[in-house]
Amino acid sequence: MAVGFVDCHCHITAQEFSQDIEEIIEKSQKDGLQALVCVTEFSEEFERLIHLSERFPDFLMPCLGIHPIQRDAQGLRSVTVQDLEPVLTMFDEYKDQMVAVGEIGLDFTPWLAPTQEQREEQLKVFQMQLDIAKRLDLPVNVHSRSAGKQTVAVLKEQGVRKALLHNFAGRPSVAMEGVHAGYFFSFPPAVIKNDQRSKLIKQIPLENICLETDSPALGPKKQERNVPSNICIPCDYIASVKGLRPDQVREVTTSNALRLFPKVYHKLKR
Repeated sequence: MAVGFVDCHCHITAQEFSQDIEEIIEKSQKDGLQALVCVTEFSEEFERLIHLSERFPDFLMPCLGIHPIQRDAQGLRSVTVQDLEPVLTMFDEYKDQMVAVGEIGLDFTPWLAPTQEQREEQLKVFQMQLDIAKRLDLPVNVHSRSAGKQTVAVLKEQGVRKALLHNFAGRPSVAMEGVHAGYFFSFPPAVIKNDQRSKLIKQIPLENICLETDSPALGPKKQERNVPSNICIPCDYIASVKGLRPDQVREVTTSNALRLFPKVYHKLKR
């Protein structure tokens, strides 16, 4: 039997999927996906994702986490500890369903987190969630925009062993630090539009690469909604960059995903 894809990072509870989620999931399964590793960004998504995963228990694999960038009535802003505090008890409440803690991390985009105080607060929120992951013995699904070096350094300092750095755009030297620490890196369909990313993909061993869509964002066309079925796009791109067949990339990245997320492996084996 052919090995299916694992989408290691998508946002299935995003508003963009609210009207046709059943069709999206059905098409994903038809298009060869074995599992969707689904992340949250905001506290209001936690219960929504858990309830959705209960409807599709062998396909939607929930990760709970608070993203370093939050939104309010004024727009996007840097996260604070107050954003995390209301959901702290939920990590324990849903620990059996969760396959990872995420999406968590650092985002030092200058116009979103311009001050040192904001960045230190982000770091505190990140470390609190890393502590939760370690206590629950779960991997982490990590965001690292404009903060690749700092993110890898924190993961290593905190003794994190299982981490996925999604849509990583840092320097190859920083990525290799992560490789040596045993971390994995995933790339979405939008990677096909970024020549710089090909240099990164060439250097990172296939044994440290996973596939993701980050849907509904980061699709092949900026103006169109991205969907999990687009997982074949980064697969084909990575294959072309590394001079491999797409089926080789699919098999190895799926094997990587199941090593990274042991609970996904056990759910699929049931």
